[in-house]
Amino acid sequence: MTDTTRPGILVVDDEPRSVEVIARLLDEEFEVFTALSAEEGLRLLETEWIQVVFSDQRMPEVSGVEFLTQVRERWPEVVRIVITGYIDPEDIIGAINTAGIHQFITKPWHPDHLLLTARNAAKMYQLQREHDRLTNELKLLPPVAETRVASKRERVRQSYRFDGLVRAEGSPVEEVCRQAERVAGFNVPVLVLGETGTGKELLARAIHYGSPRSDQPFYCENCGAIPDELLESELFGHKKGAFTGAHSNRLGLLEQADGGTIFLDEIGDISPAFQVRLLRFLQEGEIRPVGSNETRRVDVRVVAATHRDLTAEVKAGRFREDLYYRLSTMTLTMPPLRDRPDDIPVLARHILDRLSVAHGKPVAGFAPDTLACLEAYGWPGNVRELQNEIMRMLVLCEGDTLGAELLSDQVLRGAALNARPASPEDGPLPPLDLIGQGGPLKSRIERVEAGILMETLVRCRWNKSKAADELGLSRMGLRAKLERYGIERGSAQRH
Repeated sequence: MTDTTRPGILVVDDEPRSVEVIARLLDEEFEVFTALSAEEGLRLLETEWIQVVFSDQRMPEVSGVEFLTQVRERWPEVVRIVITGYIDPEDIIGAINTAGIHQFITKPWHPDHLLLTARNAAKMYQLQREHDRLTNELKLLPPVAETRVASKRERVRQSYRFDGLVRAEGSPVEEVCRQAERVAGFNVPVLVLGETGTGKELLARAIHYGSPRSDQPFYCENCGAIPDELLESELFGHKKGAFTGAHSNRLGLLEQADGGTIFLDEIGDISPAFQVRLLRFLQEGEIRPVGSNETRRVDVRVVAATHRDLTAEVKAGRFREDLYYRLSTMTLTMPPLRDRPDDIPVLARHILDRLSVAHGKPVAGFAPDTLACLEAYGWPGNVRELQNEIMRMLVLCEGDTLGAELLSDQVLRGAALNARPASPEDGPLPPLDLIGQGGPLKSRIERVEAGILMETLVRCRWNKSKAADELGLSRMGLRAKLERYGIERGSAQRH
């Protein structure tokens, strides 16, 4: 059986002794086939995988060049080498033209030279095959690449659809998405307002991928994170030598986003000087890189966002009125998480599923008291804080359910303060807030006591014996207080 792990070499010579010597020399590194005539050599080429042919020039009936010419016609990828004792320049030129001879070896040949020639020829064969393969791949590359890019673009578009903004039915986000979907098709600036972590960037991406510009670039820049000089370079680009460290020309994001959309986050934090530069771009559609005297026109849609009240900033003189009106052709406001409590369980489940897959740690879900605490907490950091809390719980979880004992102390305390236990005497108590709450001393103390009870029970996973021990109460005493305030498992409600 032929050894396909070693390159195949065919030696053709009408002298048996010569064939034997060459075969013995090459046998350690190659799979060697021998033939005493051109006809026998052609038969071997038809049945064996041969990469290199060594042929003697002077053979009866058919010369080496004539034989290798036939090899070239039928197996053009095979590397062809002639062994001869007679070298004539005209013969060399003729052999190269007709048989495509790779190399001539003169008699008497040296063993090391013959072996090196065989190695190089086998390597050349492999390189030729790789070249042919890559050439064929390159022919297919444009349509394949276009198909792959189109497929990825469609997946991105589907990921950032407006219905991809996770929310419950009837959520305040519904109306925001309806308005955003209407404005997406119009080439006008959009200003997105909302607290940090409410999903302003997701809304901006949905606007871009829901617009006619969806096949074009989308870039983000946090304007509040870097100083004016760097921000100007990031957005407008710069010329080599424009400032210390500008070792080469740089293309700004506005030029890179030509035809697409740029999302300028925390636009309310930019300085008055930079506001002027940005206003000119919005008015004229032109940019001028730092250190350049030439202006360039670009077609970029701007979606800006801020957590600040820009109308108040305008009145205070910290934000240009004309820039505000340029940015706010359409203004959308993302509601904070505390104003969309029905979204919390849906968001929590979505975030948990995504994090479980990303970190390879599957869990069944949340315990009921965990969801009650999540809904009762105020989430000042909004969705970003919720995601961090769930990530923390997933890391600490040792079972298949995220229990309330995994919640951070801050969330537990906040959930307890916002719980609404019921008092038989006074009816439902308002959300517990120890600062700024009025009312009689008795009611205020009851709110404090109810909050402490709720927080302790949640932290103890509703183990009443453990909670009673921690609070220094008997089980009967704890039960009486729970009945008085109407506290039972799952009674933590959103405010």
